[in-house]
Amino acid sequence: MSTENEGTAVPPAPSAPPVPVESPAASPQATAPEAPTTQLPPVPPSAPEPAPAHADQVPAYASAGAPDAPQGAGLGPEAAAWPPPPPPAVPSYMDGGSGGAPGDPGAPWGATYDQQPPKPKSGRGGLIAAVLVAALVAGGAGGGIGYTLAKDNDDSTTSTTVSAAQQTGGDLKRDAGTVAGVAAKALPSTVTIEAESSSGEGGTGTGFVFDTQGHIVTNNHVVADAVDGGKVTATFPDGKKYDAEVVGHAQGYDVAVIKLKNAPSDLQPLTLGDSDKVAVGDSTIAIGAPFGLSNTVTTGIISAKNRPVASSDGSASSKASYMSALQTDASINPGNSGGPLLDASGNVIGINSAIQSSSSGGLSTGQSGSIGLGFAIPINQAKYVAQQLIKTGKPVYAKIGASVALTEGTGGAQISQKTADTTDPVESGGPAAAAGLKPGDVITKLDDHVIDSGPTLIGEIWTHKPGDKVQITYERDGKSKTVELTLGSREGDS
Repeated sequence: MSTENEGTAVPPAPSAPPVPVESPAASPQATAPEAPTTQLPPVPPSAPEPAPAHADQVPAYASAGAPDAPQGAGLGPEAAAWPPPPPPAVPSYMDGGSGGAPGDPGAPWGATYDQQPPKPKSGRGGLIAAVLVAALVAGGAGGGIGYTLAKDNDDSTTSTTVSAAQQTGGDLKRDAGTVAGVAAKALPSTVTIEAESSSGEGGTGTGFVFDTQGHIVTNNHVVADAVDGGKVTATFPDGKKYDAEVVGHAQGYDVAVIKLKNAPSDLQPLTLGDSDKVAVGDSTIAIGAPFGLSNTVTTGIISAKNRPVASSDGSASSKASYMSALQTDASINPGNSGGPLLDASGNVIGINSAIQSSSSGGLSTGQSGSIGLGFAIPINQAKYVAQQLIKTGKPVYAKIGASVALTEGTGGAQISQKTADTTDPVESGGPAAAAGLKPGDVITKLDDHVIDSGPTLIGEIWTHKPGDKVQITYERDGKSKTVELTLGSREGDS
């Protein structure tokens, strides 16, 4: 399935992806997302106006005195009865400052005001404005509540209200297995990454501490802009910011490693789990900087495994990244890229990399967000790639030595009949040739994984290492056959 690197629209299928062997066909390449943008939320619909009272009905708070008493007349005994009459349905401080007369409810507290929705803004300015509006609303509500409590305490000398400072209950402890406990342990080992090209373009992503030497693992598309003469910084939740350099990046895997300059000596690497043992339904915790909001924690479950994903930014010059992904419904948005996907014990089981978005089929023109379909690179694969990048600076890909068609839903991955540069679609002396595969054969299974397309085959091959032996099931002339194949290797992106 085709998806997107955190909300950037992509075509239904990459036009020419990287394949296990060098192929001249152009294919989409993941690039670093631009600085995340957002739009101010529109003003919600106005609250319905209160229904007018019947003419012959008098509000309760308007009948404290005798109905027919002349203005200024003394109050009768009934008026002095206890308890006093109920307060107005709409207190004066809720009349919007209009000073309206009793019976005119004005604008109830919490009702929307008649304001035109703000125009969308690009860049972080729009996001900051939205956050400030929320903060002001919350502050106003808190202030109102605080004033009410203070006034009640001042007016009554016999109040039985107990202040918060007098309450007892001991310190609140959060067990290590709770979401709060996992987040408290993992957050100090995550960073918000800002990558900028030499021309000033770039964006924000996430990464996590891989070792005590200062290596940080993230996505290739997070730091791609900074590879050639750009700038990378990593900021920890405590506010400490470090310059960093790109050690290596793998476009096909969408994995990259950066290293902190002058790394602190107290780095705590996150514990890596075993993504092969993850089960559908397992709890997940994602950490990242969605839309630039650093140190955000979201939760969900593993909603599927081995999901074939080809992700790209959709630009004409881009190439696709392929993965057999862990699918999660934990909220993942632009800026979560490169962040850890944790299990319930706080072990890293994946690297958040892409989301499925409905924006391409909808009316939205802004940067898309989570619809509950996020995809993470399994950590077993990412760990191998990261170690290769730290060791040599270049990725190593497993390959079968054959070019395949990249259309989706063909019932398998068909080995190409010919290539654009007239090279043999089955590499002479390569693994596929040694196993007897020929142009036109349709590969339908790799081990016990069903192969329904070329991108699915590539994603499954790249979950293995060069030298691994796999079982390939293919069809030729209506007949099915299974052969054993030893995967070859290819170094570097091409």
